[in-house]
Amino acid sequence: MDKNEELISRFYTAFQELNYDEMNSCYSDDIVFFDPVFSLLERNQVKSMWKMLCTTAKNFELQFGNIVALDDEYYTCEWIASYTFSRTGRKVINKVKAFMRIADGKIIEHSDGFSLHKWSMQALGFSGWLLGWNRFFQNKIKNHARRNLNKFMER
Repeated sequence: MDKNEELISRFYTAFQELNYDEMNSCYSDDIVFFDPVFSLLERNQVKSMWKMLCTTAKNFELQFGNIVALDDEYYTCEWIASYTFSRTGRKVINKVKAFMRIADGKIIEHSDGFSLHKWSMQALGFSGWLLGWNRFFQNKIKNHARRNLNKFMER
């Protein structure tokens, strides 16, 4: 395992433990993050997102593996999170593929890929199944997540 793979392993081990401080220590100060729920986040938004998710997690479990070096800077990792979605009390099992760029021993870009439709079916039930593919509905999910993050950051 090279030093960048160790960094990724450290990040996800901290995530398993819901240790957002350790997770955030793996990021550069200029971190850029993207996923289908929060869309594009930068710097403190990213670090606050992990703090919010870790401090509000319910029945959380995480598995990770298959860390692959694509070249000297770019890596992928597969992870699966299982948790109770707080808004509905529904169980979610989210299968994610992470793409990371690493420079100077820190993660500088992090993008998580997963199906927002599949996530919404689990998290929201029938409405997610029926409308989760719809861009308008997906934008409502994103806007709600962003509002929650902004409120969390204002505390």
